[in-house]
Amino acid sequence: MIPVTKPYFPSRERLNQYIDGIYERQWLTNNGQLLQQLTERLEAYLGVENLLLVSNGTLALQIAYRALGVSDATPGAQPEAITTPFSFIATASSLKWEGVQPVFADIDPNTWCLNPANIEAAITPNTRAIVPVHVFGNACDVEAIDSIAQEHGLKVIYDAAHAFGVRYKGESLLKHGDAATLSFHATKLFHTGEGGAIVFKRKEDLERAKSMINFGITGPDTIGGLGINAKMNELQAAMGLCVLDEIEQISADRQAVTETYNHFLEGKLQKQRIQAGASYNHAYYPVALENEAKVIELMSTLRDSGVLARRYFYPSLDSVSALETTSTTCPESRKLAERIVCLPIYSGLKVEEIEMISKKVLEVTQ
Repeated sequence: MIPVTKPYFPSRERLNQYIDGIYERQWLTNNGQLLQQLTERLEAYLGVENLLLVSNGTLALQIAYRALGVSDATPGAQPEAITTPFSFIATASSLKWEGVQPVFADIDPNTWCLNPANIEAAITPNTRAIVPVHVFGNACDVEAIDSIAQEHGLKVIYDAAHAFGVRYKGESLLKHGDAATLSFHATKLFHTGEGGAIVFKRKEDLERAKSMINFGITGPDTIGGLGINAKMNELQAAMGLCVLDEIEQISADRQAVTETYNHFLEGKLQKQRIQAGASYNHAYYPVALENEAKVIELMSTLRDSGVLARRYFYPSLDSVSALETTSTTCPESRKLAERIVCLPIYSGLKVEEIEMISKKVLEVTQ
């Protein structure tokens, strides 16, 4: 069976060396040596400052909301945040979990990211933030979004779960917004098994978040405020250091998979338009088919051939009743969610496998 993605397993010998160090130091969590090392190396690799490692990407979002005051409620009014309906559920459910009502604005049908032209109409007196998503690692229109936020006094938290290593106009995409969050889940381009990170624009927000991820503890005998346990441990950091040691090869492998798919499929299917000035990290290979019936047919055809593709993201989040949203239906997101398929992409996927998958796609769609 060919999965839609596969966790990257780095050198076992190198991982054993890191784990040996953990055993020697007898230090498993609470800002250990490997966590500090991974923080420094990621800041250098990504070209950012104020990076905070956490235990997963969903908590990264929740801590960012808290640290930036998005969760602070005015008496008698629930705080709101404008976000995209075309994303993984955690983008919106993390807001809801923190007491912030997600308000959906529709996407750009070409880039598949939140359309800045739809944001201002969704702003109310209760709006605290904008939470855009760099969908499949494609950069949002960050200048337009940041401009709207500044005009209306709103925070911007970018869900950058897919955007590891992406650069925009020569600098890290993660520098935009008041914060950008990353997921280091096992299937991501870079991973720590489970894990995540927040990149803050301001040092004071980083310091506030540091205590939040450790129960609100600010000193040996001091609790400065409410917090939670969102710390990354040394075993996660060890995996991250090993993967980071091999990240150039991982990136090259995924780029090669993308280029092979392009050889067979370029010009024959609708693909995401990559934002001008932005790099692309080849974290996913999404295509949009003619209609939902074609998607269902393709998924069945591939499954019969031992291939697992994925409808990612489906359904459009503005249709999820548990989010209790009253915002306007987002037709572009709903149409895209019905037509999207992500094809397998990971290090080790063979050329002949990509060719077989591509032929099955063309059999259904042409």
